[in-house]
Amino acid sequence: MKAGFFALLQKAGFFYRPSFLTIQTMEKEYFAHETAVIDDNCQIGKGTKIWHFSHIMSNCRLGENCNLGQNVVVSPEVILGNNVKVQNNVSIYTGVICEDDVFLGPSMVFTNVINPRSGINRRGQYTKTTVKKGASIGANATIICGHDIGEFAFIGAGAVVTKEVPPYALVIGNPARQMGWMSEFGHRLTFNEEGIAVCPESGEKYILENGGVRKV
Repeated sequence: MKAGFFALLQKAGFFYRPSFLTIQTMEKEYFAHETAVIDDNCQIGKGTKIWHFSHIMSNCRLGENCNLGQNVVVSPEVILGNNVKVQNNVSIYTGVICEDDVFLGPSMVFTNVINPRSGINRRGQYTKTTVKKGASIGANATIICGHDIGEFAFIGAGAVVTKEVPPYALVIGNPARQMGWMSEFGHRLTFNEEGIAVCPESGEKYILENGGVRKV
């Protein structure tokens, strides 16, 4: 074969290995199990893993080092940041944005239409929901669309979120009610008389003021 032919193969993304007399395609920077379905026009970041029977639909964006478990659906135009962990049986619908380091527990539920009817076409009327950096949503929790989840908030298992959740808030129940505050390492915070709390794992300090929490 002529050198020009090898150049064309390389330009097209193929590599020729004379020792094995085989032609192989360039490896992707992410991993997808052979049963996963990846539609066209998706952006998937380096180091991301997509496991069994999951479906990544067109025009969505997945950041780097994400992990999507079994039977996950990511709908068109969804955005996931870096290091997002999605457990088994989660559907992330159009209108949802998850920022970096978000955790979505097994079988948790997003919605994107506030008043669904089988006989009424609501496409193009999807309500947006943003899950901010570091937030965790527990197993089987439901997020009613249009209610953002604040940074490092913690949604307990089975909770039904019907209103916006502040940063660092711990909410549980149906409907979800705030029961306290959580550190960035996932520990419940206990505040002293001066409104200061210390995370028992990281040693980081937090202050309670004006009805909210921030890290000092």
